[in-house]
Amino acid sequence: MKLLFFDLETTGVKFWRNGIHQIGGIVDIDGQEAERFDIRLAPNPAATIEQEALDVAGVTLEQVQSYQPMEEGYRQLVGILSKYVNKFDKRDKMYLVGYNNAGFDNQFLRALFQQCGDKYFGSWFYPNCMDVYVMVTPFLMGARNDMENFKLMTVAKTMGIEIDENKLHDATYDIELTRDIFYKIINKMDVKL
Repeated sequence: MKLLFFDLETTGVKFWRNGIHQIGGIVDIDGQEAERFDIRLAPNPAATIEQEALDVAGVTLEQVQSYQPMEEGYRQLVGILSKYVNKFDKRDKMYLVGYNNAGFDNQFLRALFQQCGDKYFGSWFYPNCMDVYVMVTPFLMGARNDMENFKLMTVAKTMGIEIDENKLHDATYDIELTRDIFYKIINKMDVKL
């Protein structure tokens, strides 16, 4: 089983208006980490950049503008994917795994591919992603009323995962937490990868 645990940092919350400035990922093959990456890219010049989004990510406008061009970051990502997926084989794809990715990150990632002229996002990934935000819900139903919120940090703590709050909102660290939660769920479900 090929999984891409990923997280994005964006310049806002509207995939059609804002862009990606960080893509972090862990390529997981049959339960083993094969590769991890952290790609910093300047969003499409036409993208709107919201200061609030930069503040959440802990970056400045100058930093984001100094990152490699969007197209180069896209090519870097596709180069990584190409090591693990034959995009011409319909049965050779990865599952996208993230935290609230079905409702947020996947749309931004698909938009990146489209902005770079690639209409074949589905050649890399299965259309049915795994959203840990949704997957963990049944496991925390009994504790949900006592939880402050359902953010990644809160869920990880509730699942017994140790947190370094100084690292939150860094795509790479958020991916590690997502992966830890995912495997706790999979182990409880006794799913074989």
